[in-house]
Amino acid sequence: MAETPASLDLPDLDPSLTDAELAEQLVRTAGGLALAMRKDGLTAERKTSVSDIVTAADKAAEAYVLEQLRRCRPDDGVFGEEGASVPSSSGRTWVIDPVDGTLNFFTGSSYWCSAIALRGEAAPDEPDPNPLLGAIFQPQEDKLWIGGVDTPATLNGAPLAGPGTDRLAATGVATSIQPRWLEQPLSAMPWHAAAVGSASIRILGSGSCDLARVASGEIGAWFQHSCPQWDWLPGKAILTAAGGATETVEVNGLTWFAAGGATAVHEIIAALASARLT
Repeated sequence: MAETPASLDLPDLDPSLTDAELAEQLVRTAGGLALAMRKDGLTAERKTSVSDIVTAADKAAEAYVLEQLRRCRPDDGVFGEEGASVPSSSGRTWVIDPVDGTLNFFTGSSYWCSAIALRGEAAPDEPDPNPLLGAIFQPQEDKLWIGGVDTPATLNGAPLAGPGTDRLAATGVATSIQPRWLEQPLSAMPWHAAAVGSASIRILGSGSCDLARVASGEIGAWFQHSCPQWDWLPGKAILTAAGGATETVEVNGLTWFAAGGATAVHEIIAALASARLT
């Protein structure tokens, strides 16, 4: 396990916990661990770009979650952003993102979270498998979203309102796109087509925090391309349990993801598809 603060006592979780209880405890502890390590001081390593970084807290939090899942669900697979990869013999896999919004986390923002999803059988590169359960914890705001096929969608135990029914033109949307993608028409044109159809745009830096807020009705809709499973499945599970809609579409060789109320999602997908160049 990556080095953690000596003063922090990380609990071993009870294997008899339900999946939802286990997911909640995992994201709460992972998020608390990351926050404690940030207070002690961190450095960051660049991954694919200046804004795509990893810290020791990401690695330590993922190592903790992996260790607990191997104890509590030894037959399940594990697939994590920072390299965790355990095959499944049960047909189930836990998809983990120990710190989503790492740049926000590293620079002192509170808009980051720990997230986890449980899915059935699917290849690691399958863009849109159906999750069974998702949990997202934003430590500095003490907000825990959870929901899934057999788990009602809640925020700190209170039922989620779910996204609204407004059309895209009356909807504020969250999104993300890197500057280098805006230089390329294959990605920039679909993004522009969807963005200009909305009432307002927010780029906040954590897809799971965004999706949780779409499920809560705080943000109207969300779209982005090329989402790995750990950035998509926790929020998709919660939002779907809250009555929201999700869709994907292939445009110019990129898979785009959209979430929100059914009307806005349908219009986002149509706008993205209208910009096909190939």
